[in-house]
Amino acid sequence: MRIAQSLLDEIVAHSREDTPNECCGLVGAKDGRATSVLRAQNLHPSPLRFEIANPVPLLRQIEEAGEDLAAIYHSHTRSEAYPSQTDINMAQGWPDPVWLICSVSDPEHPVVRGFEIRDGAVREIELLAD
Repeated sequence: MRIAQSLLDEIVAHSREDTPNECCGLVGAKDGRATSVLRAQNLHPSPLRFEIANPVPLLRQIEEAGEDLAAIYHSHTRSEAYPSQTDINMAQGWPDPVWLICSVSDPEHPVVRGFEIRDGAVREIELLAD
């Protein structure tokens, strides 16, 4: 997935701001390149899970900008940037977008990784920062 460093920085900033709870949001793209980060509200503020509160307006905003939904992002505040079983279960409802996870368990050294999650299988994808 092609994504500008500035967009990765936005995800890291959101992750840090919402700590100790997980943050979440969507990433829009054009022609296979990420072009926007839209912050969402976590419906269940918690350090252990997230659920995007009312994703419809954000999805509409992506569509109106002529973008496609490229990724769903969220943070892990206490663990590595790797999908939890909760994340894998949630991905059943969203199989197409990439799952970006930002670990801020070490706040001075955040890590963002991307994954495809389909039918319970997890495959890491390369993030190509512009």
